[in-house]
Amino acid sequence: MCRSVAVPSWLWVGMLLVGLPLLAGCEGDYRPRAVGPEGEITVVMDSSYWTSAPGEALRANVAPWVETLPVSERSFQLRHLELTDERTYERIQDLKNVIIAAPLSDSTNETSFLRRRLSGEAEQAILKGQTAVVPKPNLWRRSQRIYYIAASNPEALAETFQARGTEIQDTFTEATLQRMNQNMYEDARRSALEDTLLQRHDFAVNVQSDFQIAVDTTTGSEGFVWLRRLLAQTRREFLVYYAEDVSPDQITPEWIYNTRDSLTRRHLRGNVQGFAKIDYRRPLKTEQRSFLDRYAYDSRGLWYMVAPLDGNNDLQAIGGGGPFVNYTFYDQATDRVYMLDGSIFAPDNDKLDLLRQMEVMARTFRTAEDERSPDVSSTADR
Repeated sequence: MCRSVAVPSWLWVGMLLVGLPLLAGCEGDYRPRAVGPEGEITVVMDSSYWTSAPGEALRANVAPWVETLPVSERSFQLRHLELTDERTYERIQDLKNVIIAAPLSDSTNETSFLRRRLSGEAEQAILKGQTAVVPKPNLWRRSQRIYYIAASNPEALAETFQARGTEIQDTFTEATLQRMNQNMYEDARRSALEDTLLQRHDFAVNVQSDFQIAVDTTTGSEGFVWLRRLLAQTRREFLVYYAEDVSPDQITPEWIYNTRDSLTRRHLRGNVQGFAKIDYRRPLKTEQRSFLDRYAYDSRGLWYMVAPLDGNNDLQAIGGGGPFVNYTFYDQATDRVYMLDGSIFAPDNDKLDLLRQMEVMARTFRTAEDERSPDVSSTADR
């Protein structure tokens, strides 16, 4: 599909600006921060592609459904815009997460925008079948993630999202967690509590000012800390468990689930008889991945409150529940297995945003050995 469209003057202005040196991510960058909801990506694409194969491929691969929530949500909310006028172009420059995508076979405003930013050699290579997935971090604002995505035709654009969508999603997730880290910890932290954790357990995580310790215990070669944040409408629980007598070979998804259930049965009790456990009736997902430069299991699912039935070992649901995220790994320097687990109870709130806060908190984890090593990078002070 090709249409003859005149190139607006504001597209030429954007082309001139793109070559200017940027001060992104360094001291002296006084530009304002990007704005907009954390869990949102703005997709700038002609409506004919948004409602056909390229848009479908983008939705399926850049913002797939998250099934491990009480009600499935897309990993990012997607907002569609067309590059129709200068006002829209100015709005886009303010936003945190943006994808500008088009096939070069067309002549839409989005195509013209991307053509002006490609060299002649790059344009010809794309028209001959190559694709361009170009990250532009902090292009117009600080704390911003922009992608230029171009392919030769609509079919190739859809294939690009199918092939590279997970990578693009991961990049937006990383940028989102870094921004949330800054927002969560730019106000007062409970530094004294963090120091206490280091002295007592040889680990720490960043603790926001309204978190409290509910349980802090050690037994032989094990330790357990339960941090909680209770607000009027939400509850956040963050658990850290470690064991010094567990071989890394013992860590399996089943071990993780059984250990978590054992810990929450002992400690996360809603009333005299009730306790929290994993809801095996719902989707439960565990993946192996790198976490803070350690080989880890990333587990996600739902928990719910249960109580024993009279006279037998069966359990009955007694109400209440929510999602959790769990990172379990072996730390070679300390010869410990660690389990970091964040869960939320938020009946009338955005679950995914709160769960990301638990991910951010987990990413601030560091051991006393990490604190002594200048070579170990950590999100603790970001």
